[in-house]
Amino acid sequence: MYSKVLVPLDGSKTAEKVLPLARCFARSLQIPVELLGVVDIAEMARHVAADQALMIRTLVDDSTRRMGDYLERVAKNFPTGTVQCTVRKGDAPEAIIESAAAEKQTLIAMATHGRSGLDRWLLGSVAEKVLRGASSPTLVVRAKEEQSPTWEMATLKRVIVPLDGSELSEHILPHVEALAKDLDLEVMLIGIYGGPLAAGRNGDGFYNTGQMEALLAGLRVEIVTYLGIKAEEMKGRGLNKLSFKAKEGLAADEIIAMARATPDTLIAMCTHGRSGVQRWMLGSVTETVVRHSGAPVLVVHPS
Repeated sequence: MYSKVLVPLDGSKTAEKVLPLARCFARSLQIPVELLGVVDIAEMARHVAADQALMIRTLVDDSTRRMGDYLERVAKNFPTGTVQCTVRKGDAPEAIIESAAAEKQTLIAMATHGRSGLDRWLLGSVAEKVLRGASSPTLVVRAKEEQSPTWEMATLKRVIVPLDGSELSEHILPHVEALAKDLDLEVMLIGIYGGPLAAGRNGDGFYNTGQMEALLAGLRVEIVTYLGIKAEEMKGRGLNKLSFKAKEGLAADEIIAMARATPDTLIAMCTHGRSGVQRWMLGSVTETVVRHSGAPVLVVHPS
């Protein structure tokens, strides 16, 4: 499924929060790792006084050297497998996207924010731009406050897979099936229904209580039937540790709550789906989940 893991780093401890997960994927999938550092010359120039402009080349060379040394030190924390260190010059999001696109089936793994400054890029905005612009699957970790050693190995036990009934949302399934087998994960398919409808409506052109209950009951039957069909199809392809659940509520809230209730969980979802009475707008849902979930999120762009 994946040919390598591309790990963008900016030199900050916050950005390094993705390393335990990257190490887990690299070892379990037996694929190489590329650590990528980006020296943003334009950003550096904005922090240099006009009378020091002639020093910019020296600053760039020094930053490139220091970034390379830093990546080499981080590479030593990968005890097995091939680790390549690359330093590129340019705009960070563009460099990440281009590096991933250069080799098919590259998995980007990054934290959602880091530090800003002369030789740092604001990893929050970078991650957002990569999610929006990259065609490569992206594994995103929201950095937590607690300290964890960079040599730590992440543990994953299950993967939560939100589906909205659309073909676009199902593009995540081949990724889930491959990861579930290689990482020995339990798979939980979830479908969320109701959403804004749960507020209820009255007789002046709105739903009354009886109509709301009937509508929600119908939606639940539809999503349970759909999830059951998908579960049977996946079991037929060799997945045994698989279950499904339908939940009433707001999609992002329910996905985040379920992940919080089950530690060592990965969330896997596409970037958008269909909207309407029986569908949630998966693009906005994905962004909300990435921003607020403490669990890592695998984001796949439908081709």
